[in-house]
Formats: sequence, structure tokens, C-alpha cells
Amino acid sequence: MLLRQLSWTCCCWLGVCFWLLAGKGKGVGTELCRSPPCSRSSHDEPPPTRHLCQGSRCSGRANRSSRAFAHTTTSVRGQPHSKLHLSVLQQHREPHSLMGRNLEHTALATKSSRESCPGGGRDCTTRAPNGTVPNCKGIECRLALRIRQKPRLGSQAISCPPNQGEGCPEPTLVRVAERSAQFIGEDLAYTASELGGAALGVQLTCDVKPGENEVPSEDALVLQLQLMKGQEKFVEALKSQQMLIMDLQQKLMEQQNTLATQQREIIEQQRKMYEQMDLVKVQYGMLFDTVKQMSFKGLQEDIQDYFEANLQGLQNQVRNHLQKPYSVHKVEVDAKVIEVGEPLMNCGLCESDEFCNFQKTPSQCEKCTLCPAGFFQLSECSANADRICQDRDECIESPTICGEKIKCLNTPGGFRCLGIAEKEAALGLCGEEYFFNKELQECQACLMCEAGVVAFPCSTVSDTVCSTISESKLSESWAANLVFPLVKSGTSQVYLGFDLKIMGKRDCSIGTVEGNSLVFKQHGLMWADFNFAVKHSCRNFLQLSLRFNNSEEGYELSGVRIEQPEGKIVQSVSVSGAAEVEPSQTLSVFLKSPNQFCNQSKDLNIYVLNTPFSLFWLSHDTGAVAMTAQTATAMHYQTSYRPTFKLVSVSDPYMLTLSHDGKAIKFTEMGVVKFVFQQALYSMGQTCVREGFSLVSYLSKNGTNSELMTVHKSGVNYRDTSISASKATRVEAGDLISFEILSPAQCNVRYFGDGSGISMLSLIWIPSAVSAALSASVSMKGLPTGAVKNKLLDFTQVSPLEKQIYLISTGQHAQKYFLFTERGVASVAFTLKLIHSCNMLQVTLNHFIGDHVQPNVVAQQVGGQMPEGSIWTSVSLHSSFEVHNGTMISISLDCVRGRVNHIAHGPGTSLSILWISS
Repeated sequence: MLLRQLSWTCCCWLGVCFWLLAGKGKGVGTELCRSPPCSRSSHDEPPPTRHLCQGSRCSGRANRSSRAFAHTTTSVRGQPHSKLHLSVLQQHREPHSLMGRNLEHTALATKSSRESCPGGGRDCTTRAPNGTVPNCKGIECRLALRIRQKPRLGSQAISCPPNQGEGCPEPTLVRVAERSAQFIGEDLAYTASELGGAALGVQLTCDVKPGENEVPSEDALVLQLQLMKGQEKFVEALKSQQMLIMDLQQKLMEQQNTLATQQREIIEQQRKMYEQMDLVKVQYGMLFDTVKQMSFKGLQEDIQDYFEANLQGLQNQVRNHLQKPYSVHKVEVDAKVIEVGEPLMNCGLCESDEFCNFQKTPSQCEKCTLCPAGFFQLSECSANADRICQDRDECIESPTICGEKIKCLNTPGGFRCLGIAEKEAALGLCGEEYFFNKELQECQACLMCEAGVVAFPCSTVSDTVCSTISESKLSESWAANLVFPLVKSGTSQVYLGFDLKIMGKRDCSIGTVEGNSLVFKQHGLMWADFNFAVKHSCRNFLQLSLRFNNSEEGYELSGVRIEQPEGKIVQSVSVSGAAEVEPSQTLSVFLKSPNQFCNQSKDLNIYVLNTPFSLFWLSHDTGAVAMTAQTATAMHYQTSYRPTFKLVSVSDPYMLTLSHDGKAIKFTEMGVVKFVFQQALYSMGQTCVREGFSLVSYLSKNGTNSELMTVHKSGVNYRDTSISASKATRVEAGDLISFEILSPAQCNVRYFGDGSGISMLSLIWIPSAVSAALSASVSMKGLPTGAVKNKLLDFTQVSPLEKQIYLISTGQHAQKYFLFTERGVASVAFTLKLIHSCNMLQVTLNHFIGDHVQPNVVAQQVGGQMPEGSIWTSVSLHSSFEVHNGTMISISLDCVRGRVNHIAHGPGTSLSILWISS
């Protein structure tokens, strides 16, 4: 019962109280609301339905729809309560909003309703502690005296109930929880006079059902009011700070504008200063050139005057001397005594390119002076006078050589375009037969070599370099084309084999071409490379070999097998070998078939490559060592095979030896080694086709193996084929090189090794003093894919830096070109592993000298369509050639009728370059 009473009390007094103001002159009386019934007669009695307050302005409804929060509907003088709030706020400019005060009034009303009937009686009139009835009613008794309703004159006073005694003293607010009501009361302490003479009244409306009253505590209301005050102050502080920041930003912008203006002035002053300095330099250069030209012209005029004045007398003296050979005549010229007679005739008969210098004692023949580059001949060289040269004035001969707006200044042997930078001159501004001299910052005429022996042609930024023929060479290279012999009646079968005809591009000192072979003329070591591409339909396979000494037994340095294709596609191989040579020994390229069902006329179609054959020769003075070893035949059915070698020949057994098990080559001293390993095999199984084979080369240092390179070979089923790998690398004393062939699981492989050279290891070791090696891999960045047309491959250098050769890392040639810094011989071995759909794939090795736009093709290799069922394929290119200081090389890729899908930039693709000093 007590719980129901408390719930109903809280429900009724939870509504928001609005303060109403009434005017004095209108005679409107104000009545105070009283407390609701405090108890019921029984538990079954329903809630009262009568009005909860009395008076003319305290009407209400017994039943109201429940709401989550109390809403007020009281109006003052016919106006809504919100307008009353606005009027009070505008009149008194209070710092707090009236909404907060309404909430506090609601809390105060709730508190008062709870304590109005402590005894549970029906009379809810507020009583004073001493039993008297105060001059107030309801919640008004809880308000401070200064804001209570004051009785007006002429109206009936409100008296206390009889049982409360005399007087209605104000109840004492002793609870801390009621300080919100005190806070509101202090803020709303307005007198009737201050409010325009109207009385202050309170009306409560219950708008919440019992059990749904949710009222925050008084502490939360006080905190909310304080936070609202602090929020206003915080907003004001933020506004002030924002204004301060805007002022600072404005000042900063002004300072930045000032600084930018000053910088522009400084730059303008520097530009003017530089222009003045350039003008001074030009004036100084013009003055210096004028002095030189005047002095040279003056000397030339003096020489001409001297000869014109004294030539006739000299001729008379010579004529008299010839008539009287025993008489001696002296001619005085410019205080100098020239003896004419026997000393003059001491020159004898001089050569056609010599003159007799009679100003020396005794007279002697001297070479005629050659006019330097940029000079022209003024007079011919004669028997008694040297050649006279005159500087060529390019500015007069070609007035527009520097352009219309650029001034041209003539210099000895060249000219200068004022204000032209090196970058602009490198584009070819100097013109033909001139180059830009970086030291003199001017265009100079290109040098003309005697007898036309040019090592480096003249470029836009470098002069011509003339070669000098040395008597002794450490190395030399040579290249040639090979011609397929014509078909002859009765000898069209390839079964017996034949030599491909060698056609040398130029003569060399190491050998001559006789018939179809190369005949060596000097002692030394030799390394040969041959690139071959063919489309054949012969049964079984074709065998290509390098035959040495042209013996009937067919001692072959090395050889490879070209398998029978599933279809007519182009197949390419590269065969290499090394040997110690002597004069009169021969080298040839031999092609044969194992059966007689292969005709030269209809079954072979050899693809013509650019310079397929190349070799380099090493003198014994280099200290190089050559070795060849042969592998044994083995039946193998596992996934890895390590070949065992047997030495065939070695030029120095101390430097190169086999390991104890014969599976590796051991080196005694540090140096650079170039090797090639070629293994013939026969595979059985369909799994061989898909994954193919891999040949891995290892370098062992102190018992630790590291992978040198990996070569991929497309697999075949029930076919004879070959796999080969070639590389140049640096080795140290005690290092070992070994090999391993990896095949797919469930792929049966038989490895061959015999005296025909099809499974051979060839190797040359060179001391580090005269050689260097570089290893690189295709860069993962910028891989050419899609429709590739002559795209240069990007590389990443793997080996340590060498001073003789390195990969260019900056500029327009970065990551694409390898630069040589010393003259010598280079040998390149390149293997590319990729996936493509091209009808034909072409790999080209480019030779780039100086700044020529079009590079020269050194070597070329092609590959046909990928074998059906294979995932990967590969193309190999081997070549040797001469290099000079400044030579650059690159490798380009071209796809014909198809696209390149992917290039392996890791194992399977590698580039090695060997450099040997000449």
C-alpha cells in the first residue's frame, strides 16, 4: 500500500512547473495547488479520479496518456510558456537557460510531494514544524521568501488550518539533495515589482502514469547547469583563440610574400651577375683568340716575306754552287748565316713525304707536317719547304652553324657557340666531323687517322681514337659466317655428315680459312662458340659438333643433339668448346644424322643467323690453362644425377685437377674460369615433357655449395636430346665446380658419354691479372611482356663490381647496357627462360660504340614455338668479340607473330661476361 502511494505521488509531481505572472490591476487571483490524496481507504480502492488541485487555474484531468517525460501545458496571460521564458531571458539577461530551471522545478515538486503527507492522511496541507500553518500552499512553501507569492491588498489572506497553530513559519531545507531547488530559487528571486507587479504562481500537471516516472537526480541537474555555464565560457575562449590564429596566419602570409619577393630579387641579381660574368669570359676569349691569330698571321707573313725576298738569291747561289762545286758561298739573312754548298747537299734524296730542313746543321730530311684537325693546307710540302697550314674559320664558312640567335666564335681547330651547354652540344649541334670538347667547352674538329686505322670513331662528345698495331698480343677474337653446302647429286644424305663452310669476315693473325676449316697459325689456347638454328624432319635426331684436327676418327671437342620435333618448328642450339692449339691444326663445324633417312635437300632447312661462329685466342703469356673432360654412360631413373668426369686433356695438371670422386673440378690458384658442360640424354615418360630438365652448376667454397646458374631444357618423350650450360665466374684456390641434372618424377632418363664429344666439359682458367668476370640476371622490374618488338632487357648485376666492366646504373642507358673501360676481348653467354606464344623468338646481342644511334649486331639466336605440353622453354646465345674503352653491349628480345607471357628473372635466366686484356 505504501509503495502504491509513493508511486502515485511521484507520478503526479513529476510534471514540469511553469511560473505564471499575473498583473495587479487586472484582478486575477492566484490559487495554489495542493497535494494529491496521500492514502486510500483500502487496497482495492481505485485511484482517485477527482482533481488533484484546487482553484480556478488548477484544473486537470484524472486520466492522461502516459509519456516518457513530463511536459508542461501551462500558459501565462494567454501566452505559451516558451514565450514566457523568452521574455524573462530578454528582460533580466540571466546566464542560465530557463529550460534547466524547469527541470529543477520538476525535481523540487517531486521532493515536496513525497514529504507532504508523512502521516498518510487525506489532508495534504504543508505544516510547519511548530504546528502552525504557514502563509503558503504546496511547493510554494519550499521556495525562498523573496520569491514566494506576496498577498495583495484588498484580497483575502490565506490562513493556516486550525490544528496547526498560529503562524506558518517557513520550513527549513535541511537535505543536501534539495540544493537544486535552492539553486533555482536563488536565480528566480524576483519580486512582484520587478516582474511588473504580477503575482507569482505555480501550477503542476501530472503527465506520467505510475511506474513510468524517470527523473534524474538533483546532483545531475546541478552538474548539467554548471556544464552549460562552462560550455559558454569555453565557446567564448575558442572564438578568441580562433581570432588569434587567424591574425597569426595573416601575418605569416605577409611574411612569406615578403620573403618570396626578396628571393625573386636575389635570383634576378644573380642572373644579372652571371650574365656579366659570361660577357667578361666571352670578351676575354675573343681578346685571347685575337692575339693568337694576330701573332700567327704576323709570323706567317714574316715567313712569306722572308722566302719571297731571299728565294731568288738562294736559287742563284745554288745554281752557282752547282757550276762551281768547290767554291763555298754564304748568304746572310736576318743576321743569320746559312751555309750553302756541301752542307745543303747532305740531305741527299728525301722521300716523297719528306723535305730537306736546311736550317739545321747539318741539314737533314724530315717528315712533312700534317695539318691538324680544323686546319687546311695553304701550301704543299716540297723538297726544300715544309707544308703550311691555315686555321679554318668555321664561323665565316657556315654563318648559321650555331643558329641565328647564338654568336659563333672561331677558335684554333674549331669554334665556340656562346651560351651552349654540354647537353645541347651532345645532341649534335657541333655538326659532322666535329665533337664537343668538354675541357675547352667548344666544338673541335675530329682527328683523321693515318692509313684509316680507327679504333673509335668520332662521336658528338669524343674525338676519334686511332689504333696502334702491337707486335705481341695477349688475346684476339675472330668471327665468321657459315654457309650450308649446295646439294649435289648422289651425296644428298646427311647420314655420313659434312662440314659447314666457314666464311671469315676479316683476316686475323691467329689463323686462315682453308676450304671449310680454320687453320691456326700460332700457339695458344682457343675457345669457340657456334649458334645454330634449323627446322628439320629427320628421324631420330641431328648431331652438331666442333671437330678438331679434321681427323677421320672424328676427335670432337664438344657436341649437342637436336631432337626430332613433334612438328616442323625452328629449333636452336649453342655449342662451345676449348682446346690448346698449335700451328697447322684445324677447326671445323660438323653436322650428321644417325640414320640414312635424312636428306639434305628436303629434310633440312637451316636458318641463317647473323655471325653464328666466333672464337677468341689466348697467348701462353697470359698463363691460361685449358682442360677437357668426358662423362660416362649411365642408366638413371632418379630425379637427380651428378655426372662423373674423366680427363681427356689438360695443359697444366697442377692448376686444374679432378676431385677424389671425379664429380668436381678443383682449382689451385685464384683466377677467372669459363666453362661449358654439354650432356646428351634419352628420356622416357610423358611427365618429362611437361616440366622438362634443369642443369644446375655449383661452386663449392670450404665445403659450402652455392648455385652458380640453372639452365632449363624443354622435355621430350622417347627422344634423344641434349642440355648444356656455359658461364664465366671468379674462383679462388681450393674451390670446386660440380654439376647436377634434375628431372621430373616418373621420368626415366639415360645419360650418354662416349668419344664423340656429345657429353663433354670444356674449361679455360685465366689469371685475375688479365681477366675479369661479370654475372647478371634479368631484372624483375620492367620485364617486357605482350607484343614485344626489339625491346632491350633490363638486368641486375649479381657479381661484385669490376673496374674493366660494369652495368650502367644511371642515365638513358641505365640497367640496359654493360660498359667496358679497357681494351680487350669479351665472351658472352646468355640463357633466357620464358613462356610465350610467338611463332618465332629472336634474341640479339648489340654492340654499341660511342654515341652512335644505331648499334651493330654482334650475334643472334632464334627459337621456335613452344613444344606442345611444355610449361617453359629456353633460348641460349654464345659469342666472343673485341671491345674497347667505351664499348657498350645490350641484349634485345623480339617476338614474331605472338606475345611473350612471362620471363623467368630467377633461376633459368642468366648472363655472364668474360673480359680478357689484349
